[in-house]
This record gives sequence, C-alpha cells and structure tokens, in this order.
Amino acid sequence: MSAEHFFNIDSPEGGIPRELAPGVATTVFPGDQAMISVVRIAPNTRGTLHHHPEEQWGYCIEGSGTRFQGDETVAVKAGDFWRTPGNVPHTVESGADGMVVLDVFAPPRKAYTQPGSGFATPEG
Repeated sequence: MSAEHFFNIDSPEGGIPRELAPGVATTVFPGDQAMISVVRIAPNTRGTLHHHPEEQWGYCIEGSGTRFQGDETVAVKAGDFWRTPGNVPHTVESGADGMVVLDVFAPPRKAYTQPGSGFATPEG
C-alpha cells in the first residue's frame, strides 16, 4: 500500500474539488467500487434537490441541519448518519453553524470524477 491511498478529512490533497451549489463545496475521493465526498455547507444554506442512481450514505461530522429525502424531512446533527437509496430525490439545509457531511457513494458517481460544479442531476 502506498501513501497515495491515504487522505485527511481537513485537507483537499489528493481529492477532486466541486462546487455543488452556492455555499456548498465538496472534495471527492474516488475509488474503484465506492467514492467519498467531504461536503462543507455554509451556515443557513440549502443544496439543490436532486437524485442519482447510486446509493448514498451520509454522516454529519459537524454542525446540524435538515435532511430532505423523498417525502421525509428530518433534523440531523453531528453524529447522525443516513442512507439514501438510488433515484430518491434529496438535499440538505444547514443550520446556523453550517455543516460538514461525509458522503459515501456506491458505485462511484461518474459526474464527480472530475472537477466541476453542480449536482449533475437536478430535479424538474
């Protein structure tokens, strides 16, 4: 195993930057079978409702907010995690302190394997 396979959550080194929406930025770390995305959300900021075929797991590392997923609206805080099945519309809105969320996608999202912007599949 080489050092190219080791990363730090507070460093973008080795990751792919993406601006998902105003105030919502991520650094993506793709693998062969899964991908990690470290999402930093500014205070009181809402992402774009979107969906994709890949399964997604999210873990709130810091802050709090509201998760919108399918027909559910759930308050989330540091330590909470959730599963989003493929093709379920979802987004998040951060609280007053913002949020840091670790997302895991399986399989990796092709749209996130290069720098860019947007969620790639907005609703409507």
